Amino acid sequence: MHNKKHNDEYIDRKTAAKYTGFSPGTLAVWDCTKRYNLKPIKIGRSVRYRKKYLDEFLESRLIKY
Repeated sequence: MHNKKHNDEYIDRKTAAKYTGFSPGTLAVWDCTKRYNLKPIKIGRSVRYRKKYLDEFLESRLIKY
């Protein structure tokens, strides 16, 4: 078994919503409309997000002064 880095783990939509501060419904709409490429993966009817990609998305949306 190998070690994974913290941001390499996959989380479900509800957890991703809490992590990002957006609602699960908003993430679902973004996935469906391809508004933002959060690179979700589907496992059956379940959707998973890689924390690494969520972090990259959040970083890209920061307003820097």
